[in-house]
Amino acid sequence: MSKIGLVIRREYMHRVAKKSFLLLTILMPILFLALMFLPVMLSTIESKDTYNIAVVDNVGKYTHLFENTDNYIFHIVEQEKENLRTQVDDGNFTAVLIISNDLNTDPQNGVTIYANNTVDSRLQNYINQLLNNFVTQEKIENTNIPNLNEILDNIQSNVVINSVKWEKDGSETETSSDMATVIGLVFTMIMYMFIFMYGGQVMSSVVQEKTSRIMEVLVCSVKPFQLMMGKIISVALVGLTQLAVWVVLTVALSMVFAPLLSDGTAQEVALASGDIVAANQEGGMQIILNAIKAMNIIQLLTCFVIYFIGGYLLYASIFAAVGAAVDSETDTQQFTLPITIPVIFALYAAMYSAQNPDGPLALWCSFIPFTSPVVMMVRIPFGVPAWQLIISIAILIITFIAAVWLSAKIYRTGILMYGKKPSWKEMVKWLRYS
Repeated sequence: MSKIGLVIRREYMHRVAKKSFLLLTILMPILFLALMFLPVMLSTIESKDTYNIAVVDNVGKYTHLFENTDNYIFHIVEQEKENLRTQVDDGNFTAVLIISNDLNTDPQNGVTIYANNTVDSRLQNYINQLLNNFVTQEKIENTNIPNLNEILDNIQSNVVINSVKWEKDGSETETSSDMATVIGLVFTMIMYMFIFMYGGQVMSSVVQEKTSRIMEVLVCSVKPFQLMMGKIISVALVGLTQLAVWVVLTVALSMVFAPLLSDGTAQEVALASGDIVAANQEGGMQIILNAIKAMNIIQLLTCFVIYFIGGYLLYASIFAAVGAAVDSETDTQQFTLPITIPVIFALYAAMYSAQNPDGPLALWCSFIPFTSPVVMMVRIPFGVPAWQLIISIAILIITFIAAVWLSAKIYRTGILMYGKKPSWKEMVKWLRYS
């Protein structure tokens, strides 16, 4: 056991001391928060660009709608389209808006906007809103029904469904299915990334040491099983260290940046995260925070660590066996494809399970050990029965123990084998060696 500890210590310190590890560990939370908050904050900054739009109203009843704004200056003109195109080429106008038919009778083909480049969606939406409001009001007036505007205003309603969770102690907590989906998918992507990234590191490390013939020296003092487990455990500790730093930095930076968001920007963040209900209510950010607090964060993080260790040990042991069986990293491709297919399938299953976390796909993939570490993380924020968690974790533990035992047999035989490209049939024979 002490030899495994020495291998763990050497591999762990070697990886943690790298500059790339330190930079990635520190910069990742900053990049994550920047991707989350920066686009929303930038979207609140109004553009100072001014656009000159020529308006040709062949119908003669829409010109009064186009009032100048800070960004759009409308010029009512009576010129031919070809002449206006020349002025657009000369830079006098940004775009030309031509209303050719009565929009009350021909709303689909009555309006066309011309420009040398694709029209800005904000401009198109602004004009569309002006014309739609006018046409709607015109249709209301043509019905000759008294006070129809007031009647329609009274008919319109904005129903908001509040989601409340009953706690076991009898209390009630406000929740949000949208935020549960977002958090579940975030943890799913992290799990997917960690299993792939760190499992691949184990394989690359084994291949490099085997290629450089360092392995021949190491196995003189350390048993192959001890060497394999030392590598696997050390890389797992590196991953957990990185994750812990990311969690601490993300929480700390979130506490710093969150108060900087105004109420309006908070609602933009809610919309960006998909929580439309929270964005339409007062204090959207506060509702999002309440929804996060309603989740069992301790259970979520604990299950993440358990499933990360189980899923990582399962796949890392297989990756280590592949690394020991081949002579170079280029030879690993034929063996890694069957390994990556279940992980990719698990990712897609998790995405579909986010919409139906208790459906058959989510349920069965939560029990299959090759997919459960990824799929279960998207279900836990919605609440998973304890018996399902226990069965899923038990199956995962049994499977990774079996995978480690079988991989150790392949590792022991393949680690000192050179000059021969093994096949799947050959690797199965290695499993029979005592």
